[in-house]
Amino acid sequence: MKSPDGAPINAIVGFFSMLVNLWTKEQPRGVFVAWDTLGVDTYRSKLWPPYQTGRIFDREIVLQLNRLPEICRVFGLGVGKCEGYEADDLMAAAAEEETRRVGTSLLLTTDRDSYQLVNESVTVLAPQRGGLPPDRIGPLEVVERMGVLPEQVPDFKALSGDSSDKIPGLKGIGPKSAAALLLAHGSLENVLQNWSKPEEVELALRFREVVRMRPDCPVELPVSGPPDWQSGAAALQALGAERLAERIAGMAPG
Repeated sequence: MKSPDGAPINAIVGFFSMLVNLWTKEQPRGVFVAWDTLGVDTYRSKLWPPYQTGRIFDREIVLQLNRLPEICRVFGLGVGKCEGYEADDLMAAAAEEETRRVGTSLLLTTDRDSYQLVNESVTVLAPQRGGLPPDRIGPLEVVERMGVLPEQVPDFKALSGDSSDKIPGLKGIGPKSAAALLLAHGSLENVLQNWSKPEEVELALRFREVVRMRPDCPVELPVSGPPDWQSGAAALQALGAERLAERIAGMAPG
């Protein structure tokens, strides 16, 4: 799928199709979208240089990722993007702010690092394949899936590692043994208290800082109310996504 100027728009169409489906089902008070800043080092890559290395993005995807935040603003969505931080951190900051306002948050993400944010007011929606509805991950589901409490997730990944982020964890420690250690000792500090290898202690503490989300980045939450479907539809129409634009225009009141 391409726009009149020949630029690809398939990912843009997919993004807003998903947004419409999610909005229709969940009816949130507003939508906040968090973005990575590609090509800019973050505190994570400075702490652990191998972090997420080797990831290659197709040029067509990058072009669309660069256009999507501005189109989201046309829809009136909250948009978070900050150099030095990842989308995870912005999502964490937005959820923390919404909780401070005595609201609740649904976090649509495939990243299990987000499980550390789960509590009574924050639920992760984990997309599934095959058109199935997303799984709803609350505190109980985090324990069922990982064997630890949400607040122990950074400790768990520091011990067991995360191959998708190029975090090796500690030698000989897998998910089951990491969960068992944390169940027995409660925290990473307690697990490492009598660890025989000082270099591994330093590594584990560093890995936890890589995994731990930092919600200290500035975010601006959207006002309550539905997206600006009419303006958004016009933006998609101009891109050449005529069928989707027609569908979205039909969601505008009146």
